[in-house]
Amino acid sequence: MQFIDQAEIQVQAGNGGDGLVAFRREKYVPAGGPSGGNGGRGGSVILKADSNLQTLLDFRYAHIFKAEDGERGGPNNRTGASGDDRIIEVPCGTMIYDAVTDEIVGDLITPGQTFCIAQGGKGGLGNKHFLSNHNRAPERALPGLPGESRLLRLELKLLAEVGIIGLPNAGKSTLISVLSAARPKIADYPFTTLVPNLGVVRKPTGDGTVFADIPGLIEGAHLGTGLGHDFLRHIERTRLLLHLIDATSEDPIATYHVIQDELQAYGRGLSDRPQIIALNKMDAIQNQEEAAQTLEAVAAHLRELSQVPVFLISAVARIGLEPLLQEIWQTLDQMAAEEAASLSDDLPPDLAEDLSQSLSESLIAD
Repeated sequence: MQFIDQAEIQVQAGNGGDGLVAFRREKYVPAGGPSGGNGGRGGSVILKADSNLQTLLDFRYAHIFKAEDGERGGPNNRTGASGDDRIIEVPCGTMIYDAVTDEIVGDLITPGQTFCIAQGGKGGLGNKHFLSNHNRAPERALPGLPGESRLLRLELKLLAEVGIIGLPNAGKSTLISVLSAARPKIADYPFTTLVPNLGVVRKPTGDGTVFADIPGLIEGAHLGTGLGHDFLRHIERTRLLLHLIDATSEDPIATYHVIQDELQAYGRGLSDRPQIIALNKMDAIQNQEEAAQTLEAVAAHLRELSQVPVFLISAVARIGLEPLLQEIWQTLDQMAAEEAASLSDDLPPDLAEDLSQSLSESLIAD
């Protein structure tokens, strides 16, 4: 399945039905008069988040979505049928932009969340509505109002707790395939992953945490070089970054700076996101005593430079993964506790106490 994370679509809500001019002339209805009904409401266009979708591929070939028009009013004061709404399902994490003004108009994150993007037109009034003492036989009705029409840009930003970043061939795809059931393309020759890969990693408690393998960044990515903005934006949704560095590269320290500079230049708070660093492919040099000592020195230098935990691992040989995962779980739990504490400061005392108690019980259970 192709991974498509941007699409442009045209949505058209349904037009309202026209009002009707009609009169009752039955023999046994002495108080006849106008009886034209109002037109039905036009259907609206609604976007709905679906957790079963992972891509915007459905919008690659279908670009126009139209809701049903309302029907015309009927005689005997019957209102016309309303048009059916058009529901468009999109993946969770889809941001909705007005393609003309480039303004963000919606953000669908929670499964089942809906957003009405184009309102259907109101039905026109029938001549019954214009009956008055001065006009006992109105021959006037109003047409239905047109539905809203909008040109939209949909942009998918993956929802993941942990984002795995690094230069191409750092071993990100291998790591996510080892930690989860994800099966990205992996080969024994250098190549760059072209699509993000999502994998669910099980915690010791049995809960699942979503990891995202973000395709390799290169120098100048914030300017659009290489994959550039196509995948930098996916990091925005992650809460924790796992920076993977190839331990066999000529200069791991320079590699670290390349990625950090790109995060800083891209902005949007990416450089301030909590990070953990892992030097990968240590199996390639673990039997070389001098190289292993050099790698330990590099790890110590990175700890001092970044002020974050640094681990030596081998994804392919499954070495050092357990301590790395323990650090990830502890960091996520600490972040959740800090967010809950910050939230409780804004709550009434009784609600804050209940929140603190429930959080403590969940941490004890973990």
